[in-house]
Amino acid sequence: MVGGVFMLDQEGKYNIKAVSKMLGIKSGTLRAWERRYKMIAPVRNELGYRLYTEEHLKILKWLIKNVNKGFTIGQAVSLLENNEFHPETENVHDGSQIQRLADELLDSLVEFNEIKSQETMNTLFSLFTVEKVIFDIFCPLLLRVGELRDRGEITSAHENFVMAIIRSKIELMFHSLPQSELLPKAILVCCPGEFHEMGLLIFSLYLRRKGLEVIYLGSGILEGDIEEAVKIIRPNYLFISCTLQENLTFILSFVTQMSLNYKNLLFGIGGRAIDLMKKSEREQFSSFIVGQSMKEWDNWLPNLSRIR
Repeated sequence: MVGGVFMLDQEGKYNIKAVSKMLGIKSGTLRAWERRYKMIAPVRNELGYRLYTEEHLKILKWLIKNVNKGFTIGQAVSLLENNEFHPETENVHDGSQIQRLADELLDSLVEFNEIKSQETMNTLFSLFTVEKVIFDIFCPLLLRVGELRDRGEITSAHENFVMAIIRSKIELMFHSLPQSELLPKAILVCCPGEFHEMGLLIFSLYLRRKGLEVIYLGSGILEGDIEEAVKIIRPNYLFISCTLQENLTFILSFVTQMSLNYKNLLFGIGGRAIDLMKKSEREQFSSFIVGQSMKEWDNWLPNLSRIR
């Protein structure tokens, strides 16, 4: 490897259009990768067009595979430059490593070892995208903690410590992202009387990374104060989390009335109680339900086009 570029002597045989089609990647993206990272150097034919070899294809497939695992392209190229490309195995940083780091994080948290847990989280964020750490590590870890508490294997003190550390990390990332008053505004709030905020916090980070100005109100907000905040802030979105089923009737009534009073306000509802709604209720309020996975959120968010 010379200057970060693998020197290959095979004959170029594929043009960029063919490579784009074979790998499912846009030609513009491929050009941008090559220009910025110089991980391969396609030869040029007499007309100046790029030609890719079989080895180029192997490298690009490997990079795309790691990007799909959750690495950024920059991280994947760094692995490539550190001679981590092994086409015969292609097992760099696979699921076993993610699980190992997740287990290390859980062990340090239930041991009340904040220093070790912060070190492990920093390692995770250096290797993987924010989305992958949040959804493939933090969310399963929080579920595991809840199960351990239910079985009596850890105490409420353990659970509270885990929640506090994970929460502080998410809040730190949330507040490190830039905001602008020119962006669409979203208010996020828990159902009055509820205090389960972790899911709403994760969703708030997702929205901030999507480019919304997020006003996070969290828990402990009274019903009347939610509407007062809407009047003052004049948001484009109002997202409400509802985790307790006994509060479901209230929330559905509340968003119904608010949607009548504020015609230009888009409403989103989520949480465990929403996930357990009856089929008839889900059909009636389907346009409000944002879902519980990032894929569902991505499908819901095209509503942004209505306010831009």
